[in-house]
Amino acid sequence: MKQEEQPLPGSNSTQYHLIRYKEGLGKYNENMPELTHAYNEFTRHCFKEGEISEKYKQLIALGISIYSQDEYCIIYHTKGCLDQGCSENEILETVGVSAAFGGGAAMSQGVTLVQECIKELNKPRH
Repeated sequence: MKQEEQPLPGSNSTQYHLIRYKEGLGKYNENMPELTHAYNEFTRHCFKEGEISEKYKQLIALGISIYSQDEYCIIYHTKGCLDQGCSENEILETVGVSAAFGGGAAMSQGVTLVQECIKELNKPRH
C-alpha cells in the first residue's frame, strides 16, 4: 500500500479531522488556487517568528479558536502548540483564559476537545 493510500484514522479521531481539513483545502485549491495561495502566504507570515515566538502565536490562536468555537482550528492549533513544544499546562492555562471570556461554551471545548487532542496528538512518535 502506498503511503498516500493508508486508511484514515477513525472519524472521531483528531488526526482524521486534520486530514479532512487538508483534503478540503486541497480540493478548494483546485478551483481557487490564487486565493488559496494568498491565504496560505498570509497565515504563514502571521505565524512566523517575530517579536512574538511561534509558540506563543499558537497559544494565542488556540485561545481565539476556543473562544470562537471553531473545532477544526481548535484541533489544528492544539497540534501547533504541541509541535512548538507547549506543555500540557500551558495549553490548559490557555483554555482557562479563553473560558474567562467565552464562559461555559469555551470551557466545554477545552475540557473535551482540547484534552482529547492533547491525549491523541502528544503520543511519542515511533
